[in-house]
Amino acid sequence: MGILSIVRNSIGCSASGERLVMAAREGDLEETKALLEYNPQLVKYSTFGLRIAPLHHSASHGHHEVASVLVESGANINLRNSSGQTPLMLACLHGHWEVVQILMLFKANIHKSDYLSGGTALHFAALHGHTRCIRLLLVDYIPSIPDFWSVMRGRFAKKDSLPSFDEVDLCKVVNRRADGGITALHLAALNGHPESVQLLLDLGACVSEVTVNDGATIDLIAGVGSTPLHYAACGGNAVCCQVLIARGASLTAKNENGWTPLMVARSWRKNWLESILRNETEGQIAVLPSKYLSLPLMSIVKIARACGWRNVKHRLTCGDPCAICLESKCTVAAEGTLESCRLSP
Repeated sequence: MGILSIVRNSIGCSASGERLVMAAREGDLEETKALLEYNPQLVKYSTFGLRIAPLHHSASHGHHEVASVLVESGANINLRNSSGQTPLMLACLHGHWEVVQILMLFKANIHKSDYLSGGTALHFAALHGHTRCIRLLLVDYIPSIPDFWSVMRGRFAKKDSLPSFDEVDLCKVVNRRADGGITALHLAALNGHPESVQLLLDLGACVSEVTVNDGATIDLIAGVGSTPLHYAACGGNAVCCQVLIARGASLTAKNENGWTPLMVARSWRKNWLESILRNETEGQIAVLPSKYLSLPLMSIVKIARACGWRNVKHRLTCGDPCAICLESKCTVAAEGTLESCRLSP
Protein backbone atom coordinates (compact mmCIF):
# COMPACT_ATOMS: atom_id res chain seq x y z
CA MET A 1 0.00 0.00 0.00
CA GLY A 2 1.42 3.38 -1.01
CA ILE A 3 1.80 6.40 1.23
CA LEU A 4 -1.08 8.16 -0.52
CA SER A 5 -3.43 5.24 0.18
CA ILE A 6 -2.42 5.16 3.84
CA VAL A 7 -3.11 8.90 4.17
CA ARG A 8 -6.51 8.54 2.47
CA ASN A 9 -7.49 5.65 4.74
CA SER A 10 -6.35 7.56 7.81
CA ILE A 11 -8.41 10.61 6.83
CA GLY A 12 -11.41 8.40 6.11
CA CYS A 13 -11.16 6.68 9.51
CA SER A 14 -10.81 10.04 11.24
CA ALA A 15 -13.88 11.42 9.51
CA SER A 16 -15.95 8.33 10.34
CA GLY A 17 -14.65 8.43 13.90
CA GLU A 18 -15.78 12.03 14.29
CA ARG A 19 -19.19 11.05 12.93
CA LEU A 20 -19.39 8.35 15.58
CA VAL A 21 -18.39 10.84 18.27
CA MET A 22 -21.15 13.19 17.11
CA ALA A 23 -23.70 10.38 17.00
CA ALA A 24 -22.78 9.34 20.55
CA ARG A 25 -22.99 12.93 21.77
CA GLU A 26 -26.40 13.46 20.19
CA GLY A 27 -27.79 10.04 21.08
CA ASP A 28 -28.27 8.98 17.46
CA LEU A 29 -28.66 5.22 17.91
CA GLU A 30 -29.24 4.35 14.24
CA GLU A 31 -26.22 6.34 13.07
CA THR A 32 -24.10 4.67 15.75
CA LYS A 33 -25.17 1.22 14.63
CA ALA A 34 -24.63 2.03 10.96
CA LEU A 35 -21.13 3.39 11.50
CA LEU A 36 -20.08 0.41 13.61
CA GLU A 37 -21.51 -2.00 11.05
CA TYR A 38 -19.53 -0.19 8.36
CA ASN A 39 -16.30 -0.28 10.40
CA PRO A 40 -16.30 -2.10 13.78
CA GLN A 41 -12.87 -0.67 14.56
CA LEU A 42 -14.38 2.79 14.94
CA VAL A 43 -15.46 1.79 18.46
CA LYS A 44 -11.81 2.29 19.49
CA TYR A 45 -11.66 5.82 18.11
CA SER A 46 -10.88 8.77 20.40
CA THR A 47 -10.24 12.42 19.61
CA PHE A 48 -6.63 13.50 19.33
CA GLY A 49 -5.22 15.24 22.38
CA LEU A 50 -8.31 15.20 24.61
CA ARG A 51 -8.67 11.43 24.12
CA ILE A 52 -12.46 11.65 24.28
CA ALA A 53 -14.09 8.49 22.97
CA PRO A 54 -17.69 8.06 21.80
CA LEU A 55 -18.44 6.21 25.05
CA HIS A 56 -17.36 9.28 27.05
CA HIS A 57 -19.94 11.35 25.17
CA SER A 58 -22.80 8.87 25.50
CA ALA A 59 -22.07 8.46 29.21
CA SER A 60 -21.83 12.20 29.84
CA HIS A 61 -25.11 12.92 28.01
CA GLY A 62 -27.01 9.93 29.37
CA HIS A 63 -27.62 8.14 26.07
CA HIS A 64 -27.77 4.67 27.60
CA GLU A 65 -28.89 2.85 24.44
CA VAL A 66 -25.92 4.23 22.51
CA ALA A 67 -23.63 3.38 25.42
CA SER A 68 -24.96 -0.16 25.39
CA VAL A 69 -24.19 -0.58 21.69
CA LEU A 70 -20.70 0.85 22.12
CA VAL A 71 -19.86 -1.40 25.07
CA GLU A 72 -21.21 -4.51 23.40
CA SER A 73 -19.21 -3.61 20.28
CA GLY A 74 -15.96 -3.68 22.26
CA ALA A 75 -15.43 -0.11 23.46
CA ASN A 76 -12.76 0.28 26.14
CA ILE A 77 -15.03 0.68 29.15
CA ASN A 78 -12.28 2.12 31.38
CA LEU A 79 -10.63 4.47 28.85
CA ARG A 80 -9.46 7.74 30.40
CA ASN A 81 -9.75 11.10 28.73
CA SER A 82 -7.02 13.74 29.09
CA SER A 83 -8.32 14.58 32.59
CA GLY A 84 -8.17 10.96 33.66
CA GLN A 85 -11.95 10.60 33.67
CA THR A 86 -13.58 7.35 32.64
CA PRO A 87 -17.08 7.02 31.14
CA LEU A 88 -18.25 5.77 34.54
CA MET A 89 -17.04 8.95 36.25
CA LEU A 90 -18.84 11.13 33.72
CA ALA A 91 -22.08 9.16 34.03
CA CYS A 92 -21.91 9.50 37.83
CA LEU A 93 -21.08 13.20 37.63
CA HIS A 94 -24.23 13.90 35.64
CA GLY A 95 -26.44 11.37 37.43
CA HIS A 96 -27.14 9.12 34.45
CA TRP A 97 -27.88 5.97 36.44
CA GLU A 98 -29.06 4.02 33.37
CA VAL A 99 -25.57 4.37 31.89
CA VAL A 100 -23.99 3.50 35.23
CA GLN A 101 -26.11 0.35 35.30
CA ILE A 102 -24.84 -0.72 31.87
CA LEU A 103 -21.22 0.02 32.73
CA MET A 104 -21.48 -1.90 35.99
CA LEU A 105 -23.03 -4.88 34.17
CA PHE A 106 -19.85 -4.96 32.12
CA LYS A 107 -17.68 -4.64 35.24
CA ALA A 108 -16.40 -1.09 34.89
CA ASN A 109 -13.55 -0.25 37.26
CA ILE A 110 -14.86 1.87 40.16
CA HIS A 111 -11.41 2.31 41.73
CA LYS A 112 -9.80 4.56 39.13
CA SER A 113 -9.24 8.19 40.10
CA ASP A 114 -9.03 11.22 37.85
CA TYR A 115 -5.93 13.37 37.36
CA LEU A 116 -7.43 16.67 38.52
CA SER A 117 -8.81 15.90 41.99
CA GLY A 118 -7.96 12.27 42.67
CA GLY A 119 -11.69 11.57 42.84
CA THR A 120 -13.28 8.25 41.95
CA ALA A 121 -16.69 7.64 40.40
CA LEU A 122 -18.09 7.52 43.95
CA HIS A 123 -16.81 11.04 44.64
CA PHE A 124 -18.38 12.27 41.40
CA ALA A 125 -21.73 10.69 42.30
CA ALA A 126 -21.69 12.11 45.84
CA LEU A 127 -20.71 15.58 44.64
CA HIS A 128 -24.16 16.19 43.17
CA GLY A 129 -26.13 13.78 45.33
CA HIS A 130 -26.79 11.11 42.72
CA THR A 131 -27.83 8.46 45.23
CA ARG A 132 -28.92 5.89 42.64
CA CYS A 133 -25.47 6.05 41.06
CA ILE A 134 -23.83 5.58 44.47
CA ARG A 135 -25.88 2.45 45.07
CA LEU A 136 -25.15 1.02 41.63
CA LEU A 137 -21.41 1.61 41.99
CA LEU A 138 -21.38 -0.66 45.03
CA VAL A 139 -23.48 -3.43 43.49
CA ASP A 140 -20.69 -6.01 43.87
CA TYR A 141 -20.14 -5.22 47.55
CA ILE A 142 -23.66 -5.44 48.98
CA PRO A 143 -25.35 -8.86 49.21
CA SER A 144 -29.01 -9.17 48.29
CA ILE A 145 -30.50 -9.60 51.74
CA PRO A 146 -33.58 -7.82 53.10
CA ASP A 147 -32.07 -6.53 56.35
CA PHE A 148 -28.64 -5.28 55.31
CA TRP A 149 -28.98 -2.19 57.52
CA SER A 150 -28.98 -4.43 60.60
CA VAL A 151 -25.81 -6.09 59.32
CA MET A 152 -23.99 -2.76 58.99
CA ARG A 153 -25.29 -1.57 62.36
CA GLY A 154 -23.87 -4.64 64.07
CA ARG A 155 -27.23 -6.19 64.88
CA PHE A 156 -26.67 -9.31 62.81
CA ALA A 157 -24.65 -11.95 64.63
CA LYS A 158 -23.81 -14.16 61.62
CA LYS A 159 -22.06 -11.60 59.47
CA ASP A 160 -19.31 -14.04 58.48
CA SER A 161 -21.87 -16.42 57.01
CA LEU A 162 -23.11 -13.90 54.45
CA PRO A 163 -22.04 -14.80 50.91
CA SER A 164 -20.05 -12.32 48.84
CA PHE A 165 -19.75 -9.78 51.62
CA ASP A 166 -16.61 -8.23 53.06
CA GLU A 167 -17.39 -5.26 55.28
CA VAL A 168 -13.73 -4.18 55.36
CA ASP A 169 -13.54 -3.96 51.57
CA LEU A 170 -16.83 -2.08 51.41
CA CYS A 171 -15.68 0.47 53.98
CA LYS A 172 -12.39 0.96 52.12
CA VAL A 173 -14.25 1.84 48.94
CA VAL A 174 -16.76 4.12 50.68
CA ASN A 175 -14.03 5.96 52.63
CA ARG A 176 -11.59 6.30 49.72
CA ARG A 177 -9.84 9.68 49.86
CA ALA A 178 -9.42 12.11 46.99
CA ASP A 179 -6.89 14.98 47.04
CA GLY A 180 -6.97 16.83 50.33
CA GLY A 181 -8.25 13.74 52.13
CA ILE A 182 -11.78 14.40 50.86
CA THR A 183 -14.21 11.49 51.09
CA ALA A 184 -17.50 11.03 49.31
CA LEU A 185 -19.23 11.83 52.61
CA HIS A 186 -17.45 15.21 52.79
CA LEU A 187 -18.70 16.11 49.32
CA ALA A 188 -22.29 14.99 49.86
CA ALA A 189 -22.41 16.89 53.18
CA LEU A 190 -20.86 20.05 51.73
CA ASN A 191 -23.28 20.21 48.83
CA GLY A 192 -26.37 19.50 50.91
CA HIS A 193 -27.46 16.02 49.81
CA PRO A 194 -28.95 14.34 52.90
CA GLU A 195 -30.20 11.27 51.01
CA SER A 196 -26.69 10.52 49.78
CA VAL A 197 -25.25 11.29 53.20
CA GLN A 198 -27.63 8.76 54.76
CA LEU A 199 -26.79 6.03 52.24
CA LEU A 200 -23.05 6.55 52.61
CA LEU A 201 -23.34 6.37 56.40
CA ASP A 202 -25.40 3.18 56.13
CA LEU A 203 -22.64 1.72 53.97
CA GLY A 204 -19.90 2.42 56.48
CA ALA A 205 -18.78 5.97 55.75
CA CYS A 206 -16.77 7.34 58.69
CA VAL A 207 -18.08 10.52 60.33
CA SER A 208 -14.67 11.26 61.88
CA GLU A 209 -12.51 11.23 58.72
CA VAL A 210 -10.61 14.52 58.43
CA THR A 211 -9.08 16.40 55.52
CA VAL A 212 -5.31 16.68 55.18
CA ASN A 213 -2.85 19.31 54.05
CA ASP A 214 -1.52 18.19 50.67
CA GLY A 215 -1.88 21.46 48.81
CA ALA A 216 -5.36 20.79 47.47
CA THR A 217 -7.40 23.97 47.09
CA ILE A 218 -10.47 22.30 48.62
CA ASP A 219 -8.70 22.62 51.99
CA LEU A 220 -9.67 26.30 51.92
CA ILE A 221 -13.38 25.51 52.22
CA ALA A 222 -13.53 24.52 55.87
CA GLY A 223 -9.88 24.22 56.79
CA VAL A 224 -7.44 21.32 57.08
CA GLY A 225 -8.45 18.66 59.56
CA SER A 226 -12.17 19.10 58.96
CA THR A 227 -14.74 16.34 59.42
CA PRO A 228 -17.83 15.84 57.24
CA LEU A 229 -19.79 17.82 59.86
CA HIS A 230 -17.47 20.80 59.34
CA TYR A 231 -18.26 20.53 55.64
CA ALA A 232 -21.99 20.21 56.26
CA ALA A 233 -21.79 23.33 58.44
CA CYS A 234 -20.03 25.14 55.64
CA GLY A 235 -22.65 24.01 53.13
CA GLY A 236 -25.50 25.06 55.39
CA ASN A 237 -27.87 22.11 54.97
CA ALA A 238 -29.59 21.50 58.30
CA VAL A 239 -30.73 17.95 57.52
CA CYS A 240 -27.20 16.88 56.58
CA CYS A 241 -25.96 18.21 59.91
CA GLN A 242 -28.75 16.45 61.80
CA VAL A 243 -28.10 13.11 60.10
CA LEU A 244 -24.37 13.30 60.79
CA ILE A 245 -24.93 14.22 64.45
CA ALA A 246 -27.45 11.41 64.86
CA ARG A 247 -24.82 9.01 63.52
CA GLY A 248 -22.14 10.11 65.99
CA ALA A 249 -20.44 13.15 64.46
CA SER A 250 -18.66 15.22 67.10
CA LEU A 251 -19.86 18.76 67.72
CA THR A 252 -16.65 19.62 69.55
CA ALA A 253 -14.14 18.32 66.99
CA LYS A 254 -11.70 21.06 65.98
CA ASN A 255 -9.87 21.37 62.70
CA GLU A 256 -6.32 22.70 62.44
CA ASN A 257 -7.65 26.26 62.64
CA GLY A 258 -9.12 25.38 66.02
CA TRP A 259 -12.65 25.70 64.64
CA THR A 260 -15.60 23.51 65.61
CA PRO A 261 -18.46 22.91 63.14
CA LEU A 262 -20.41 25.69 64.86
CA MET A 263 -17.55 28.13 64.33
CA VAL A 264 -17.34 27.11 60.65
CA ALA A 265 -21.08 27.74 60.27
CA ARG A 266 -20.71 31.19 61.83
CA SER A 267 -17.77 32.05 59.58
CA TRP A 268 -19.88 31.22 56.51
CA ARG A 269 -22.93 33.02 57.99
CA LYS A 270 -25.06 29.88 58.21
CA ASN A 271 -26.88 31.27 61.23
CA TRP A 272 -29.82 28.87 60.95
CA LEU A 273 -27.52 26.03 62.08
CA GLU A 274 -26.83 27.58 65.50
CA SER A 275 -29.45 25.56 67.40
CA ILE A 276 -28.39 22.30 65.74
CA LEU A 277 -24.65 22.68 66.23
CA ARG A 278 -24.69 24.30 69.67
CA ASN A 279 -25.39 21.13 71.65
CA GLU A 280 -26.11 17.43 71.13
CA THR A 281 -29.71 17.41 72.37
CA GLU A 282 -31.32 19.89 70.01
CA GLY A 283 -32.37 19.22 66.47
CA GLN A 284 -31.73 15.48 66.38
CA ILE A 285 -33.73 13.29 64.04
CA ALA A 286 -34.55 9.59 63.96
CA VAL A 287 -32.03 7.44 62.12
CA LEU A 288 -33.77 5.41 59.43
CA PRO A 289 -32.06 3.24 56.82
CA SER A 290 -31.76 4.55 53.29
CA LYS A 291 -34.49 3.28 50.99
CA TYR A 292 -31.76 2.23 48.55
CA LEU A 293 -29.81 0.10 51.00
CA SER A 294 -31.35 -3.35 50.70
CA LEU A 295 -32.22 -3.39 47.00
CA PRO A 296 -31.37 -6.86 45.59
CA LEU A 297 -29.08 -5.46 42.92
CA MET A 298 -26.26 -7.98 43.40
CA SER A 299 -28.55 -10.87 42.51
CA ILE A 300 -30.06 -9.03 39.54
CA VAL A 301 -26.68 -8.06 38.12
CA LYS A 302 -25.24 -11.54 38.60
CA ILE A 303 -28.14 -13.05 36.64
CA ALA A 304 -27.76 -10.43 33.91
CA ARG A 305 -24.01 -11.05 33.60
CA ALA A 306 -24.45 -14.81 33.51
CA CYS A 307 -27.39 -14.95 31.13
CA GLY A 308 -26.96 -11.90 28.97
CA TRP A 309 -29.20 -8.90 28.72
CA ARG A 310 -30.80 -6.57 26.20
CA ASN A 311 -33.31 -3.73 26.09
CA VAL A 312 -36.93 -4.90 26.14
CA LYS A 313 -39.03 -1.95 25.05
CA HIS A 314 -42.65 -1.58 26.08
CA ARG A 315 -42.58 -4.79 28.12
CA LEU A 316 -43.69 -4.32 31.72
CA THR A 317 -43.56 -7.57 33.61
CA CYS A 318 -44.95 -6.26 36.89
CA GLY A 319 -46.37 -3.20 38.55
CA ASP A 320 -43.74 -3.02 41.27
CA PRO A 321 -41.32 -0.09 41.42
CA CYS A 322 -38.04 -0.49 39.57
CA ALA A 323 -35.38 -2.02 41.82
CA ILE A 324 -32.96 0.75 40.89
CA CYS A 325 -34.82 4.03 40.44
CA LEU A 326 -37.63 3.13 42.89
CA GLU A 327 -40.04 5.27 40.88
CA SER A 328 -40.93 3.93 37.44
CA LYS A 329 -42.38 0.49 36.87
CA CYS A 330 -40.17 -2.58 36.94
CA THR A 331 -39.00 -3.66 33.46
CA VAL A 332 -37.08 -6.82 34.27
CA ALA A 333 -38.25 -9.39 31.77
CA ALA A 334 -37.52 -13.11 31.64
CA GLU A 335 -38.12 -14.93 28.40
CA GLY A 336 -38.34 -18.71 28.22
CA THR A 337 -35.78 -20.57 30.27
CA LEU A 338 -33.18 -19.11 32.59
CA GLU A 339 -30.66 -19.27 29.77
CA SER A 340 -32.65 -16.62 27.87
CA CYS A 341 -33.18 -14.28 30.82
CA ARG A 342 -32.79 -10.63 29.83
CA LEU A 343 -32.48 -7.51 31.94
CA SER A 344 -33.91 -4.24 30.78
CA PRO A 345 -32.56 -1.05 32.38
